Amino acid sequence: METESSLRERLIDVGVDLVITEGSASLGLREIARRAGVSHGAPRRYFPTHHALLSAIARRGFADLGARFRAAISDTASARAQLQALARTYVAYALDHRGMFELMFRHDLLDSEKHASDQSRLRESTLPLFELIVGLVARHRTERGATHRPGATAGAEPPPAVAAAALWSNLHGIAQLWAWDSLQLVLGAPKPEGAHVSAQVDQLVTAALDAHLGPVTA
Repeated sequence: METESSLRERLIDVGVDLVITEGSASLGLREIARRAGVSHGAPRRYFPTHHALLSAIARRGFADLGARFRAAISDTASARAQLQALARTYVAYALDHRGMFELMFRHDLLDSEKHASDQSRLRESTLPLFELIVGLVARHRTERGATHRPGATAGAEPPPAVAAAALWSNLHGIAQLWAWDSLQLVLGAPKPEGAHVSAQVDQLVTAALDAHLGPVTA
């Protein structure tokens, strides 16, 4: 006999599968219940609101992204190399899992104050990933052996958290604008396919890292 805990997880599993295969617009309570093989009112026993179920599905996305982050940096030593690996992973995840990525960063889901009934606040799921980037930015500065970017005046660098937020914003923008074909348009290039996508996106990621961390020096 299925326990309440396992049914709750099955509802989330169904939602994850739906958002990956059909996009975030497919995540209606009735459709999730139908695919899970339960009555349309059953999800309410485990999730008091539709918002709570969507947040639980999105948390799976953050857990998946966090696991990918850990795998990406496992074979790299320097902070700069780890930041580059994280940046590539972040943009690749956004492009390969567009429905989940869109759900993860929906403002109404991240607005924790308006949804006190949620068992766990979605916004808090973003903090460990951001703190990882902040720590790597700080370590990169130490490893670089300087307190400012080449060409900048001493003390001009923002705090690591601000630099990490700017880098994250840049990467998020690259992912969104690439998904919308906007970057391809402004760069005057035909829409690439296959390996060309990876090469062009990687150029953009490297440019973002250089802009916020300084270029790699010999």
